[in-house]
Amino acid sequence: MKTTPNVFSNNDITVTYNPCECINAERCAKELSNVFRQTVIPWIDLEGASTKKIIAQVKKCPSGALQFHVNKEVA
Repeated sequence: MKTTPNVFSNNDITVTYNPCECINAERCAKELSNVFRQTVIPWIDLEGASTKKIIAQVKKCPSGALQFHVNKEVA
């Protein structure tokens, strides 16, 4: 079954989560639990930490299920 990635945004970044790629290592939730919450929906809260910390944690995702891109303002 194919699923659509979950998308979460704040003013600075957009984080996507693809559950089909996730290997459930739980590294995100263990290391940055204010953002990646296991028992609350929506489970990703981009207001839970600084953008810099969120980006650093997403880069540690062993499966690549978490990705991010920087939001750019259109001039």
